[in-house]
Amino acid sequence: MSDRYLFTSESVSMGHPDKVADQISDAVLDHCLKHDPHSRVACETMVTTDLAVISGEITTGAPLNRAIVDKLVRDTIRDIGYIDPGIGFAADTCQVECNLHSQSQDISVGVDSGGAGDQGMMFGFACDETRSLMPLPIFLAHRLVENHAMMRRNKQLPFVRPDAKSQVTVEYNADGTPHRIHTVVLSTQHDESVIVTRFGQKFFSDEARRTIIDRLILPTLMAERPDLVEGKGNINLVPVGETAPLADGHIHCHINPTGIFLEGGPHGDCGLTGRKIIVDTYGGRGRHGGGAFSGKDPTKVDRSAAYMCRYIAKNVVKAGLAGQCEVQVSYAIGYPDPINIFVSTFGSAKHGLSDGQISRLVKENFKLTPAGIIETLNLRRPIYLQTAAHGHFGRELETFNWEKTDKAQVLREAAGIKS
Repeated sequence: MSDRYLFTSESVSMGHPDKVADQISDAVLDHCLKHDPHSRVACETMVTTDLAVISGEITTGAPLNRAIVDKLVRDTIRDIGYIDPGIGFAADTCQVECNLHSQSQDISVGVDSGGAGDQGMMFGFACDETRSLMPLPIFLAHRLVENHAMMRRNKQLPFVRPDAKSQVTVEYNADGTPHRIHTVVLSTQHDESVIVTRFGQKFFSDEARRTIIDRLILPTLMAERPDLVEGKGNINLVPVGETAPLADGHIHCHINPTGIFLEGGPHGDCGLTGRKIIVDTYGGRGRHGGGAFSGKDPTKVDRSAAYMCRYIAKNVVKAGLAGQCEVQVSYAIGYPDPINIFVSTFGSAKHGLSDGQISRLVKENFKLTPAGIIETLNLRRPIYLQTAAHGHFGRELETFNWEKTDKAQVLREAAGIKS
């Protein structure tokens, strides 16, 4: 028992201020790529009370005047669900400021010749503890906010508003296998219909908390790991302000643990593009190079090479070469080939393979120049808005080529493993 350990990851909803900013930046990027696949885009967004500020460097043949940017911003905000001016941020009433200019020619010289758009190091990760080959805590945290958005839109949770955060703690055995789901935290903005008054103070009602557990949390956990959920009696709602003892096998749920969450979204907290880099990747389980994704076209290796590293790591694990895999590459601005390719399987390599041998297989079977990455993953398409909420990894959407495992058999054969 003492050798077990806890690991926690968080996610945020599409209505979280930082994710609103990410989605606006990627909406601008998609617009540019739709009209000009070779657009160079580095778009940053800030959102706060009744204000969205769009800035950055864009070189494109796409139509992109202030009126078009204004419409892109408002359409994105409306689709997220911010349509009520009464909560301090809404699509039709917020002010939109646009401050965009062309990309530096100093950068263009190196990129035009096929080099990387910046220096830096990028990581990718995969492990075999979920069907998506993602770590369990971040995968469950993503699914909670994704289902929160779906149930908000279809009125199954009619009282919730777009802003929300989830957090999942998993208890692991000493060998790294999940033992149980330990704790779930969900904070969601809500309307006045679920407020009760106790001792002169307003609270989010226990009835609403139970509704969230029964309709959202329990079904989400059951869909991925029913073996770690024994039933409704296994879910323990922790009262606001209390710390309950955790019996083995029980999952403790903290729902709006501050007691109330009326003021939220960009009105409650300023949002910025690129501030949720750990949410966007592996929830802290895999390392991160530090570069954000949203608003960047695929010549920016911060984004494209991180996608490629995920693609490589996922195929290594799917091929059965290792139980988990982390891949690192690094680049110098203006140069096409990576400076290094590093693979770690954390001692989980199989079939007598070493990390060095797997690294050589990677070098021999994957194109790692910026042009090779863009070609392999078909990245010059307007596919990025859908990445900007609920995680860039672990969702096997048709357009997310970095989630494919089509190289797994190639790696097995190259490693001399018989099917």
